[in-house]
Amino acid sequence: MDTLTIKHINPDGLIKNPAFTNVITIQGNAKTIYIGEMNANNAAGEIVGKGDLKAQTEQALKNVETALHAAGGDWENLVKWTVYVVHGQDLRAGFEGFQKVWGNRPNPPVVTMQFVAGLANPDYLVGIEAVAVVPEDKK
Repeated sequence: MDTLTIKHINPDGLIKNPAFTNVITIQGNAKTIYIGEMNANNAAGEIVGKGDLKAQTEQALKNVETALHAAGGDWENLVKWTVYVVHGQDLRAGFEGFQKVWGNRPNPPVVTMQFVAGLANPDYLVGIEAVAVVPEDKK
């Protein structure tokens, strides 16, 4: 197979949500990009949005985008998010930050969200990992 096919599947019988896809299949020639946990640091290492889940989510997603571009990918190549949120945070604020960055793009990735007791820095409220798949010809 010379091409890459990414299928987003939201089968009948499962919830349909604009924030995530239920199942994604990938077939063909591609490279896979694994992005480790991104937090709300700017390029200088400063934490953006201390105490503000929405601002931290936006910054973490900007960092995911930077990592994606550095590896030759873009938003449409994302297939999986893992989101860690410090227990006690209101997820609505994080979702607002996500929507601001993601916008109305079609085909969101699959997502796993976990509440955690804490992250690597006590000021971090969110951490986001991502997996992307880029067609062979885009490498």
